[in-house]
Amino acid sequence: MNLIGARPARFRRLRVLVVGCGDVGQRAARELGTAQARTRVLALTSSPDRLGELRARGITPLLGDLDRPDTLRRLAGLGQRVLHLAPPPSQDLADWRRDPRTRALLQALAQRTLPGALVYGSTSGVYGDCGGDWVDETRGVAPHTPRALRRVDAEGSVRAWGRALGVPVNVLRIPGIYAPDREGGTPRERLRRGTPVLLPEDDVYTNHIHADDLARACVRSLLKPRPQRILNVSDDTDLKMGDYFDLAADLYGLARPPRVSRASAQQQLPLSLLSFMGESRRLSNGRMKRELRLVLRHPTVAQGLVPPSR
Repeated sequence: MNLIGARPARFRRLRVLVVGCGDVGQRAARELGTAQARTRVLALTSSPDRLGELRARGITPLLGDLDRPDTLRRLAGLGQRVLHLAPPPSQDLADWRRDPRTRALLQALAQRTLPGALVYGSTSGVYGDCGGDWVDETRGVAPHTPRALRRVDAEGSVRAWGRALGVPVNVLRIPGIYAPDREGGTPRERLRRGTPVLLPEDDVYTNHIHADDLARACVRSLLKPRPQRILNVSDDTDLKMGDYFDLAADLYGLARPPRVSRASAQQQLPLSLLSFMGESRRLSNGRMKRELRLVLRHPTVAQGLVPPSR
């Protein structure tokens, strides 16, 4: 008698735990429902106010806080696959170079049956400034900001954890995420404010991925992971930052942003914006396409930024 085959369907469903179930996590949950019909998605949330919202999307919420490791005990053994999209904290840190949230999560997951795979959403900022060069996954990291340093720490933690315990870990290095149906997911408001961009001679290359394509990459990595793999998840766009904003302005019928020198930008713009203007690189996405067999639905921002009404 085949006892396994006789088990109720609810016990045969793949369980995916999403940690950091914001916009991309919810898109990944929706994609899982399409790519893997027998999937139960669970999501960690620290906010009781989100319980109803997550349930309405077919996601089972779990209350817990990555900043309070004692609340994470129930996560052990729940997810057969884990999608970790939670960012490191940015304040109240004993060491600003480390990501205590990722360390707390890994410790909790190791207490019982280990997941079959873990996918971590990192940032392409770990490469630092590459002078506009094309960058593939063999390039070493050279983080220039505290935010990127914490991401390097998290990458190292998940990869070491995976090697030590035999869990396949994929690290996705992600550039700027956009989508017309994502809150703040287009440059429209920045263009309306008239925020300047750099002169062509001072400008930097920037990289992008549509939120839907990112969610699909997350799901493919979860379902068919390669052990200890790093993947650049980026589209085919090859534009400098100012040209990106010019393109968006033309698409939305808005004025193109003013161009200023780097010296002027340093006087006019906040540090948060200047940090993105200090790094130039072009991400190679060949490994993503080959290994995930991902055909981008939005290959460039020229296609992905088009408002849905058009």
